[in-house]
Amino acid sequence: MPPTTRRDLAQLLLPALLATPTLEAATVMQQTLPSAAFPFDQLPAKTNEKNGNIGRQVLDGLTHSGYLVEVHLTELSPGEAPHPPHHHIHEEMVMMVRGSLEVTIGGKSTRLGPAGSAYVASNVEHGWRNVGSDRALYFVLALGKDS
Repeated sequence: MPPTTRRDLAQLLLPALLATPTLEAATVMQQTLPSAAFPFDQLPAKTNEKNGNIGRQVLDGLTHSGYLVEVHLTELSPGEAPHPPHHHIHEEMVMMVRGSLEVTIGGKSTRLGPAGSAYVASNVEHGWRNVGSDRALYFVLALGKDS
């Protein structure tokens, strides 16, 4: 059997690459988010056994234009952080319901209380932790969320 050439590989791979859906095509294949209401008491709660933090998924999917949106609620125990400071390509907003968080964005820390909010641009280092004596409850809105 003769060795496989680059031309042979190109002839094999080109049809496979053309058959791979683009992000736009993949977006069309997925269902968009329907209109809905989300009563707090009907959102399934997942408790982290290690620290007692509670997460509630609100929505995760595509808008009519194919834009990825994810929203969740977190109930954070005093002194806890949901995860170490990090960065990612998607933008995020944190919106406070109750309690207080110290939010650090790009090395600058700000204390947020009820009705406070923060916006984190793409690839900016960020993190937060509960600096209050009670549990903090907040929404996170991820825009264009990457997997």
